[in-house]
Formats: sequence, C-alpha cells, structure tokens
Amino acid sequence: MFNNETMAFKVEKEKVVHAREVLESVYQALKEKGYNPINQIVGYILSGDPTYITNHKNARSIIRRLERDELLEEIVRHYLENK
Repeated sequence: MFNNETMAFKVEKEKVVHAREVLESVYQALKEKGYNPINQIVGYILSGDPTYITNHKNARSIIRRLERDELLEEIVRHYLENK
C-alpha cells in the first residue's frame, strides 16, 4: 500500500529558470488580451485544459512545454522565497 517514508523531489536549476520564463511570457500574453492572468493560469494548472490560455503570442504552446507540476513548483518556490 502506502510507504510511510517521505519522498524527496528535486528539480534541476535549468527547469526552474525555464518555468519562470514560461510563466512570465504567458502572463504577459494573457494580460495583453485582457484576461485576468492569475485566474487563467490557475484554471489551466488545476484542470489541464489548455483553452484557459490564449493563443496570442503562442502562449498556449509555450505553457504546454512544461508539466503542470513544474509550473506549480515554480509558483510555490517564488511565493515562499519572497514572503
């Protein structure tokens, strides 16, 4: 069944920088199109539905280059490191 040991999860530094760039790029594209970027990105991360992200500036294909957990990890990291 379940293992009571805590698993370690480590992400390469290159992926962190890339995730930040992806989020910033998608944020700007959504903002330019008049969407609430935070709501749209959260909708995408929770559902996996790419239609939350505009095609403007190729944002939809850019965000799909990363797994949703990689995006979420970058968001959590940024929040906790910048409290």
